[in-house]
Amino acid sequence: MKAIWKGEVLAESEKTIVVEGNHYFPPESLKRDFFRESDTHSHCPWKGEASYYDVVVAEETNRDAAWHYPETKEAADNIRGYVAFWKGVEVRE
Repeated sequence: MKAIWKGEVLAESEKTIVVEGNHYFPPESLKRDFFRESDTHSHCPWKGEASYYDVVVAEETNRDAAWHYPETKEAADNIRGYVAFWKGVEVRE
């Protein structure tokens, strides 16, 4: 699977984990130059607190376009640290 925005591959992996229709990419599959920590957080009752990344490509910023769970509740331990995308980031094979 690949995560693509503005023609750039942000992450690529054969080992994504699908949860609630979202592909979660292993942290080592991210091309870190495209990611900037965000101050945004949200809460999921069964996964825990999510942290977000802004995606930055060619000086364009897609705010909070990626999220991850640095710490998870037990039910979501398999995606701890993995990253998922939305807000126009295309995820495909």
